[in-house]
Amino acid sequence: MTAHVFTFADLTFHAEATGALWIPDHRTLVVSDLHLGKSDRIARRTGTLIPPYENLETLNRLEAEINRLDPQQIVCLGDSFDDLLGVDALDEANQTTLLRLQAGRTWVWIEGNHDPGPVDLGGSHLSEMTIGTVAFRHIASDAVPEVSGHYHPKHGVPGMGRLRPCFVYDTQRLILPAFGAYTGGLKVSDAAIRQLFSKQAITVLTGSRAVPVPLGLVRRQQGRGGRFG
Repeated sequence: MTAHVFTFADLTFHAEATGALWIPDHRTLVVSDLHLGKSDRIARRTGTLIPPYENLETLNRLEAEINRLDPQQIVCLGDSFDDLLGVDALDEANQTTLLRLQAGRTWVWIEGNHDPGPVDLGGSHLSEMTIGTVAFRHIASDAVPEVSGHYHPKHGVPGMGRLRPCFVYDTQRLILPAFGAYTGGLKVSDAAIRQLFSKQAITVLTGSRAVPVPLGLVRRQQGRGGRFG
């Protein structure tokens, strides 16, 4: 098994090595921060042309997870699009792929700060939703237990190479890594993330397998002047 399995509130979660979250008892797949259309937004706002391959790569990764797990419900946890104009910039092949992935399944677009309005691509648009006692929203709040995204957390440990996208969780909150191909990230040692979690929090590095690392270890490494964290 390449996933990290843990209990959160009244749910069993699988933090997948890909950065997706699988909830087997509800046959629900959750991904966050796809940021489809990012290259289009950068071109529109800065004039810098980046090869527009992120949509294809991101959708291929998502399709692989859907084929592997066969979910009944997919929840996209906000910032699925880099902005609302990026929805219109999706080419016919990308739109066809999305429609194919949605067929026969419940698909939920959660509102993000980049994509605050409904999109005309099938599925439902919600500000947030609840599974069991757990709220699913884009940005962490005081209403816990919750699952969110937004921060694109990353972490690394000595001997494991570059910083990796990671999950961060304790008993109250879980933050997912960004699933999109062109997304950056914020170190888990940054105060914006660190202040949200208890000392007992766990990070789960993605990659070839999901690797849990206590957040307390991240803080000790930072205090010793290590390059990671």
